[in-house]
Amino acid sequence: MKAARSPIKHYFAPFKTPNNERNNTPMKRTFINPVIPGFTPDPSICRVDNDYYLITSSFEYFPGVPLFHSRDLVHWRSLGHILDRPSQLNLDNALPSQGIYAPTIRHHAGTFYMVVTVRGPDGQGGFRDDNIIVSTEDPAGEWSEPITLTDQPAVIDPSLFFDDDGRAWYMANARVDNEPYPGYRDIWLQELDLDKMKLVGERFLLWNGALKEASAPEAPHIYKIDGSYYLILAEAGTFHDHAVTIARADDVRGPYQGNPRNPILTHRHLGIEQPITNPGHADLIDTPAGEWWMVALASRPYGGYFYNLGRETFLTPVAWEEGWPVVNPGHGRIRMEEVAPDLAPHPWPSEPACDHFDSERLSDQWHFIRTPRTEFHSLSERPGYLRLKLRPERLEEICNPSFIGRPQRHINFAARTAFEFAPHTEFESAGLALLQNNDNHFRFVLHGNQICLIERKKGQEQVLGSKTLSKISPQSTSQCDSAPRIYLKVEARGQEYSFYAATSSETWYPIAEQVDGRVLSTQVAGGFVGAHIGLYATSNGQPSENDADFDSFEYAALPDSLR
Repeated sequence: MKAARSPIKHYFAPFKTPNNERNNTPMKRTFINPVIPGFTPDPSICRVDNDYYLITSSFEYFPGVPLFHSRDLVHWRSLGHILDRPSQLNLDNALPSQGIYAPTIRHHAGTFYMVVTVRGPDGQGGFRDDNIIVSTEDPAGEWSEPITLTDQPAVIDPSLFFDDDGRAWYMANARVDNEPYPGYRDIWLQELDLDKMKLVGERFLLWNGALKEASAPEAPHIYKIDGSYYLILAEAGTFHDHAVTIARADDVRGPYQGNPRNPILTHRHLGIEQPITNPGHADLIDTPAGEWWMVALASRPYGGYFYNLGRETFLTPVAWEEGWPVVNPGHGRIRMEEVAPDLAPHPWPSEPACDHFDSERLSDQWHFIRTPRTEFHSLSERPGYLRLKLRPERLEEICNPSFIGRPQRHINFAARTAFEFAPHTEFESAGLALLQNNDNHFRFVLHGNQICLIERKKGQEQVLGSKTLSKISPQSTSQCDSAPRIYLKVEARGQEYSFYAATSSETWYPIAEQVDGRVLSTQVAGGFVGAHIGLYATSNGQPSENDADFDSFEYAALPDSLR
């Protein structure tokens, strides 16, 4: 029988629906950005009737390309992942922030299509970019095996456009030989034969961005609105100088003329001390009533210009004036609280704060690092527990370790686990891990008879705190197959992370408090991903037949969290 546990007290900020009591004038509903918090970069969106589907990048994490569904653009539920089988996605040996780059989702004639770049090592010390396409008639069902699009330059950020005549067009960002200045890229367009899934015909160069010597023009999307073709781009990289620009043409093949008011969205001119920074990589969507909205990535820095949550998905209104889009008229920026779309609210049931591992399969919230080639976890060997097999692979290596994690989604949060584990050798350990990448993370584990907190920062390690089990529980602990039952908890308030351990759920002992959490930020670790927290087991390079059994994992926002 599983032991009883008391839940973390958790708080979630509701979407606000204020009312002006002083003059009895009803006020419009509002929502709180980001609409999908935590690691959800490079959003792409499409609409089918009253349903909206959104996907994001996932980089080295498996399954790849998370898929979300909404009916009001504010409340989103997970539909799983598009690339959820090893046959669809090879992430072997992918370095941190390689893997899935900038997918695009589109719907045409009853079929959903997704195109994406998969970046990985080329075996010669460099990397290669494969561009693949998959399709389905049911986005919540099984997607096809990928087709690699050949006969194209090395590209990232592919997109699709379906014209009124039924022709399909493929566009992407491409490097060029002898680039005239650093960051120069071509945005090119070519017809895609949907029957043969091959690029055909002439290739057209569209636009090089709005700014003179524009850096990193990427994330192209084309829309046909009122007879004109609009090409939207991201420019200036994905950090503080990020921006959204747009151009217009009478023909899909160009020539495109930039909006004289470009960029249409950026926060770089607002300064560093802003609650929302680096918006960009946008996609436009309309509603059945004719409203226009933009989804875009952005970040929420805290503790200085550091963001542990990575790049998140935000929503902002768009109006059309004189044939050009205006982002959030009167404000010109993404706001934390915004007037909601004129759509009937459609919330979904909340995800449980605690995973008791009672299901037959892992929930969609869990991710692996790289493609799992062996079965290192089980929900059936000991029903009601997640069993992680100890393997030689370590979190510090470029490999697929015995780790399952989920994104950190709140600035202030608490997470804890209860597990049973008895190390058989001095090399074995299991517990929690807070991960930015292999060289920047925390490992909070039982190792031998010690609970240890290990910080790895830029490849260098130090033990920040430790305590023997006997000091935590002088009395005998609960036993299951001779394994002590251990509780581990982490509480984050901004950039201060505190770590606690117990052998009962009622009495917590500090292992290390107010630890600097900036090691989990992009600014320290580099790359493009957000922090993950999850469960980890390893034999640290040695063979092992041992397991760690996790009874539960609980995650919740703490008070004063924006989300």
